[in-house]
Amino acid sequence: MSETIAAISTAVGEAGIGIVRMSGKNSIEIGKSVFKRINSSFEEVLENKKLLYGHVVDGDDIIDEVLVVFMKEPFTYTRENMVEIYCHGGIIPVKKTLELLLRRGARLAEPGEFTKRAFLNGRLDLSQAEAVIDVIKAKTEKSYEVSLKQLEGGLSKEIEGIREILLSMIAHIEVSIDFPEEDIQEVTYEELIESGEKVMSRIGRLLSTSGRGKILRDGLNTVILGKPNVGKSSLLNAVLRENRAIVTDIPGTTRDVIEEYINIDGIPLKIMDTAGIRHTEDVVEKMGVDRAKEMLEKADLIIAIFDISGELSEDDYHIIDLIKDKQTIVLLNKTDLPKLYDEGYFAEIFSGKEIITTSMTKGVGIDELEDSIRRMFYQGDITIESDMIISNIRHKNLLEQASDNIHSVIEDLKKQVPLDCLEVDLRSCWENLGEITGESIGEDVLDRIFREFCIGK
Repeated sequence: MSETIAAISTAVGEAGIGIVRMSGKNSIEIGKSVFKRINSSFEEVLENKKLLYGHVVDGDDIIDEVLVVFMKEPFTYTRENMVEIYCHGGIIPVKKTLELLLRRGARLAEPGEFTKRAFLNGRLDLSQAEAVIDVIKAKTEKSYEVSLKQLEGGLSKEIEGIREILLSMIAHIEVSIDFPEEDIQEVTYEELIESGEKVMSRIGRLLSTSGRGKILRDGLNTVILGKPNVGKSSLLNAVLRENRAIVTDIPGTTRDVIEEYINIDGIPLKIMDTAGIRHTEDVVEKMGVDRAKEMLEKADLIIAIFDISGELSEDDYHIIDLIKDKQTIVLLNKTDLPKLYDEGYFAEIFSGKEIITTSMTKGVGIDELEDSIRRMFYQGDITIESDMIISNIRHKNLLEQASDNIHSVIEDLKKQVPLDCLEVDLRSCWENLGEITGESIGEDVLDRIFREFCIGK
């Protein structure tokens, strides 16, 4: 924390602007040493939070024509002195500017170190800091909106409210234990049960959003499954509205998993076209089939495609067995050809699963498929009715632990277990919730969280 850090904060490549930023006690001095303002006295350089025009210089050599802003603590992103240099957006200008700052005394920032300093200096709590990376990685407007609400402190306020109830319960129990002879109103078991159930209910409401939150954050893992040459790659191309996968009449063309993201009214789908499921002696194709089956186990949704114009083969029946207990939408493809089976035949085989007739060559059934996905997972368009949607697996795990803790407390209270036996579970619940916002957190956990960030954030 005593060192001054520097990093490139924009993506590598050609752009209009590239940003190099510094944070730390010496950042303004280092910035002064490399910046020369045009047509102005040197003393004016230190105007706070004002965009200044000039050059980054190394002695008499001009590195780049830039805009620079000097920001004095504590009203900055990290609550430290900061400098941001807006260079031309090529690879060389930002690289040479960063190298110059490092030579003048800064060190290269670690991944997420700017945001980590914002957390350690009290500008953000940990859940807000984690929301920064979610905002950056948001794949749809809906996931962006959820992340932004968490960044603004929606989840933090709810966690703080729950912890206040727990702290009150702990305080009442400790007073009853430590000062039994004092004239203090003793808390009753009924009052503690009521408070515990409030905590349980509020934690439960947060956990109930975690399934939707995971999808918003990571995308809905959607696997396209079927035997070779049934129309899987054509489906991928159809939903992407582009020719992403190679389509031929040769079975086994797709040999590996092809992943793409699509957006259906705010629902991000990570859609995977897999190798056709069939018995094969081809070593490479067999590896693709095995990988397809692995993807099947991790899928949130399976789109299984069958050729309605041909005989059901042994491979088809193997696929039917694979998907029988999975969340599946069944597509009966090639309806533009003469049908060998009617829809009623498949309705008996796929009892309880939604069946859609399609023709990939004619574009039939794609809109119905998208409507089906909306209905299955969100009953229409996603609506953000709450500031608190749990999209982070770390938060979900800690909430589940806290839920187990408070459930144990409530059960013991109903059995009228002595109050001093309840404190351990109550404190564990309080601490687990505190880990979400960073009130109680280990250095190893912090390192793991911020390692996911890019270096300049």
